[in-house]
Amino acid sequence: MFSLSGKKAVITGGGSGIGKAIALVFAAQGAEIHIIELNAAAGEQVVTQIQEAGGYATVHSADISQQAQVLPIFSQIGPIDILVNNAGIAHVGNLENTTEADFDRIYNVNVKGAYNCLYAAVPQLKANGGGAIVNLASIAALVGITDRFAYSMSKGAIFAMTLSVARDYLAHNIRCNSISPARVHTPFVDGFIAKNYAGKEQEMFDKLSRSQPIGRMGTPDEVAALALYLCSDEAGFVTGCDYPLDGGFTKLNN
Repeated sequence: MFSLSGKKAVITGGGSGIGKAIALVFAAQGAEIHIIELNAAAGEQVVTQIQEAGGYATVHSADISQQAQVLPIFSQIGPIDILVNNAGIAHVGNLENTTEADFDRIYNVNVKGAYNCLYAAVPQLKANGGGAIVNLASIAALVGITDRFAYSMSKGAIFAMTLSVARDYLAHNIRCNSISPARVHTPFVDGFIAKNYAGKEQEMFDKLSRSQPIGRMGTPDEVAALALYLCSDEAGFVTGCDYPLDGGFTKLNN
């Protein structure tokens, strides 16, 4: 069950955190892994880990916000079966303290980056007889989160693009779903807390953990397990859906 044997998967931002967990799980289930990663050194470490476990993986260094860098990589990889749009960046701020530069930076990576990969991947999936796409959205696309104006905008776009792609490519056997995690404990989160809440790291970590009704943050492996299901043949009847992997955040915070 949930075998990806013989399938070729592209995972953006696969050098750390959730992307790394997805790459490792997909490789363990037999997929050929292609990581697109701005931090090529981090991507290489994941590739080595996969290869040492007997899997196949390679890393492609690119800035996903630049279509001219993305398209040649997909052409080089060849027809794919799976795309996971995971790469993204965060921003803290409400409307008034989000500068134009901040807004553009978030849009270019989180929205345009996902678009660039979808634009490159969908023709390949069509030519290959179909496949699966998973986009990493966020609970910020579903509920109001304080001081996340630009980030929420970007993840709302991911949610909407997921529905659009799912609807437009039904006849081509391309399934497209999204995952909306609440807070997931990754090195990114630790760095985010250190940068924005210096001197109050433990206090903020505990506060963010408690904001999920279940009482903790999620783990990258938990996100990877859901992504595996959505990209497997067992999820063949699932498309156009968003999965709030959130410890009860969106429905039980009352």
